[in-house]
Amino acid sequence: MGDDPYEVLGIKPTATQDEIKKAYRKLAMKLHPDLNPDDARKKAEFQAVSAANDLLKDPDKRKRFDAGEIDSSGHERQERQYYHQYADQDAGRRYDPGVAGTEFRDASDLFSELFGRRRPSAGGQSQHEFHARGLDARYHLEVDFLDAARGARRSVTMPDGKTIEITIPPGLRDGQTLRLRGKGGLGIGQGPAGDALVTFGVRPHPVFLREGDDIEVVLPITFDEAVLGGKVDVPTISGPVSMTIPKGVSSGHRLRLKGKGIKTGEGQVGNQYVRLAIVLPDKIDVEMEDIARRWRDQAGFDPRKDLRRNT
Repeated sequence: MGDDPYEVLGIKPTATQDEIKKAYRKLAMKLHPDLNPDDARKKAEFQAVSAANDLLKDPDKRKRFDAGEIDSSGHERQERQYYHQYADQDAGRRYDPGVAGTEFRDASDLFSELFGRRRPSAGGQSQHEFHARGLDARYHLEVDFLDAARGARRSVTMPDGKTIEITIPPGLRDGQTLRLRGKGGLGIGQGPAGDALVTFGVRPHPVFLREGDDIEVVLPITFDEAVLGGKVDVPTISGPVSMTIPKGVSSGHRLRLKGKGIKTGEGQVGNQYVRLAIVLPDKIDVEMEDIARRWRDQAGFDPRKDLRRNT
């Protein structure tokens, strides 16, 4: 698969949001790691499909990608500044030698009014005491899916060597920015420090797929579980829970676990949807073949009759 998210999902750049969603679901069902546990290539393709969907399902990110402002990973086209790489890009332009001295003199009273005050010097003449707020620092931080979903605390080393604790709120979204007051550049004079703006990237998870505040999981089940039903354990972001599979389900059947989705700070909780996928063993033994053959000879079941009728 290429890097272009449209090519990864097999859609055109003019695709609607609904077409994007359908293309993603179709590929996710085909490539999901639970259905291909020993296939590294399909796992890599699944991760690429998830990343492409994360970018294109967000209208703002999609618009910025189409405009060439961000790349297929959702990162700025220009060189990005990670929390351990931050540097003041404007430092070399604070004092522009191309500005005439008369302009500085004409602006001196304005600077004094905005940023400082006059104070007497030792010789009795006044001089400016300059104050200004520090510059904001922008960082990018990658976090795990479960940390973003459940909330967590992480230690981050800032450019000045200080380590700070960042609280990741439950339900953090990919691309969301948090403002850390006073953690940016130092102020000038008695000016306050700037803020640190941390934009988060959420890594995709091999099991959980996020849709808004809902979680979707593809659950592999055996042939006998599909026919006979039964109770199975299902992973959720808060731990495994027991779920009842009804008798006679087919692949693609969707069950709901109410309140097992993303919990936001506003007190709302999404749901988890479990999509069933019947998986046969890699090696079919003689007994299983015999059961299937006898059932086929007696049942006369044709799951494709409606397909033929409508084509």
